[in-house]
Amino acid sequence: MLKRLLISFVLFLSTVSAYAQHYKPQPITALLGAFDEEVKLVQQSLKNPKTHTLNGIRFMTGQINGHEVVVAETGIGKVNAAMTTAFVLAHFKPQRVLFTGIAGGVNADLQPGDIVIARQTAHHDYRSITFEQQPTNQTRNAITKQMNPTYFPADSAMMLTAQEAIKTVSFERIPVTSRPPTVVVGTVVTGDQFISSEEKVASLWSEFRADATEMEGAAVAQVCYQQQVPCLVIRSLSDKANSNARQDMLTFFRIAARNSANLVMAIVGRLK
Repeated sequence: MLKRLLISFVLFLSTVSAYAQHYKPQPITALLGAFDEEVKLVQQSLKNPKTHTLNGIRFMTGQINGHEVVVAETGIGKVNAAMTTAFVLAHFKPQRVLFTGIAGGVNADLQPGDIVIARQTAHHDYRSITFEQQPTNQTRNAITKQMNPTYFPADSAMMLTAQEAIKTVSFERIPVTSRPPTVVVGTVVTGDQFISSEEKVASLWSEFRADATEMEGAAVAQVCYQQQVPCLVIRSLSDKANSNARQDMLTFFRIAARNSANLVMAIVGRLK
């Protein structure tokens, strides 16, 4: 009897080992947004959704276009965005991170409804002094103790996928605009302030040649850069960051958020 049990156990272990060798779990992609409207469409599109609560934050897992994803609302601002990104990287270990949401336009050629695929992101409100007594916008990597780049580069493979995905998405037009939405590859800058000033817009354009400004992207990109996880930030303009920005944002943010989310989901469908 004991011999038979031992043989059965050995056969069971062999089966488990063979399964483990052949089964490779599908890589998961993290999809993040700052507030509910920015992630709601993505969450509603999940197949087989499951909810996980970690440190008080709700994460939803499931599939979009056949790909495993984890979706979370980070909260507004750089600290909230960095915190949630760190949690998702530590617990779910995603292969890549996509950030979706709205932004204010800085580039005068852009209008509400347009989308910026961030080739690079930067903190516009960070200032420090180097050991050589030089002012700098560069943050310092707490792990390596080295200076980070001023601009965090997007993952090149994800950039190419995004540019292909554009062709498959129909974007909603914001009623007061003069043309249908357009998509550009550009620079997104991040700061812990809602920009609603023509003077500040001019400054961000002069110093950074920014196309859009928001409150989370560079924080997410910095965490991913320091942890060596590919990252891409997608932003749809809800306003022009000028003195009318607050009213425009409240009027148009739902359309802008849907445009960004639809592009992000199209990107997920083309991931390899």
